[in-house]
Amino acid sequence: MATTTEWRASLRMAGGRLECTIRRSSRARLVRLTIDPQHTVVVTIPSRAARGKGDAERLAESFVAERESWLRRHLERQARQKAALDALGPLRDGGTFLFRGEPHRLRIVAEPARRRTVVTREGTDEGDELVVRPGAGERRELAAILEAWLRVRARSAIEREIERHAPALAVEPAAVTVRDTRSRWGSCSRARRLSFSWRLILAPPEALETVVVHELAHLRIFGHGPQFWELVAGRRPDHRRWRRWLLDHSVELHGALAAD
Repeated sequence: MATTTEWRASLRMAGGRLECTIRRSSRARLVRLTIDPQHTVVVTIPSRAARGKGDAERLAESFVAERESWLRRHLERQARQKAALDALGPLRDGGTFLFRGEPHRLRIVAEPARRRTVVTREGTDEGDELVVRPGAGERRELAAILEAWLRVRARSAIEREIERHAPALAVEPAAVTVRDTRSRWGSCSRARRLSFSWRLILAPPEALETVVVHELAHLRIFGHGPQFWELVAGRRPDHRRWRRWLLDHSVELHGALAAD
């Protein structure tokens, strides 16, 4: 039976103490370092490699020390993204929300006689707005209302890009799903099934298009060799810019529907 234990630890690094979560797992085969928005830094240790907490922490310190400069760069990027998310403020009437890469003001308009909840995107002299008009019987929180609306827009935008790029790449996916994935913006299985994060609709249209082109290209070439990137660049020459944009804004996009 697989067992996993985890605890918080403070590792002694050349650049100062580093707070992390150490995860000791019987399933793990190798020591692994990941950066998680909730845990910040997670070091996974195979159970067989450490007899107890002391051994695990010494192994974690040695492993992380070799990667400290890389790790701190990523933590600094994560901190910048968190600051950008905090600057938008909580999800509420009058708050700011990112849609298609542009900030929109959220406005909730009460109309007691309205039967159905409606979300519209409107332009004003003061800027773009997302206006939510809740129906009389609406029981969902604002986050759930917006997510449902955004998922529909995401699927429509993704399907539009597939229709535009698939014929040029001479490919056709077997199926397309839109989910709330955390580790990838898009994926392609060997069964030719494509999956995308609905949160791409929060990013600039060019970023969404780049992910669609990337996954469609995998229907031709499954790996990430030079021919694959040449294929992607043929449809989206600036793909590196938009892949970097998604990396630099991942925390912001994944935290977009937080209530506070």
